[in-house]
Amino acid sequence: MGIDTGKPLNILFFGTPEFAVVCLQLLVKRNYKIVGVVTSPDRPAGRGKRLKSSAIKQFALEKQLPLFQPNNLKDQGFINSIKALHVDLAIVVAFRMLPQVVWSIPKIGTFNLHASLLPQYRGAAPINWALVNGEQETGVTTFFIDAAIDTGAILLQKKVAIEKGETAGHLHDRLAEIGSGLICDTIDGLSANEIIAQPQYTPQTIKKAPKLTKENTRLDWNQSLNTLIRFVNGMNPYPGAWTVLKQKGEEIPIKIFTITYHKEKHRYTIGKLLTSEKQIRIAHHEGWIVCENLQLPNKKRMTAADLLNGYEFETDAVVF
Repeated sequence: MGIDTGKPLNILFFGTPEFAVVCLQLLVKRNYKIVGVVTSPDRPAGRGKRLKSSAIKQFALEKQLPLFQPNNLKDQGFINSIKALHVDLAIVVAFRMLPQVVWSIPKIGTFNLHASLLPQYRGAAPINWALVNGEQETGVTTFFIDAAIDTGAILLQKKVAIEKGETAGHLHDRLAEIGSGLICDTIDGLSANEIIAQPQYTPQTIKKAPKLTKENTRLDWNQSLNTLIRFVNGMNPYPGAWTVLKQKGEEIPIKIFTITYHKEKHRYTIGKLLTSEKQIRIAHHEGWIVCENLQLPNKKRMTAADLLNGYEFETDAVVF
């Protein structure tokens, strides 16, 4: 399925966040022929709602790569522009779903880098849910895009052991580096006709990786201590596991990024919040959860000790 012409492939790259930048950086460093970069339009962000460029746009401009920011991927003007590039191969990393009219343009095809060992953890947040579910290993996969989400034929995979206590941020950075190398291996293999795409098998149990929402990132204090630690780590640094602090009848959402625990019998009800010696502790049915890093609304993320320097929890404080 490759093009054995001896000439470098014309590559079109789709991506938006920092994860994609790491991959594009390596392609540029290794002198692959990037004929175009497609990213999301600038979006309003922050309190001032100023337009913010994606990480990929900033990198593409820095490297003077041809840049496209279509509002509509089916726009005929955009499609004509892509066709004019004579694209041999397109690569998608952390981008929205492409319509067939776009992913079918490249001569070899369009492949995606996914941060899991497909077919497990199909979806938008594979890194987070692998940690939340306590997996021992994960990985990266390149696969040809088809009409469904994350179901196309697999090209290459690389397994990665998950480190004890690893956060989503740390695993994200490791997988971005490993994934960028896998992209290069995939390009070279397809160019030389050395990769045979393998259809995804259908396991009896599919573990999903749904988009992170307000509903599925909230802490459930009835879960075990081990489960809570995995959940917090899986949401650190983004979007942050959250809970509701209730004191004096007021309910305040707070994010918790780092916790430890110790098992101990006590007389308090689940969710009771106590502070002592610059520590913030939450009563749990197995013992105590110690909140080491957290964030109040409209405040920056800080350590418990720093927070307690300027904020005092009430004696009736509980979380739920």
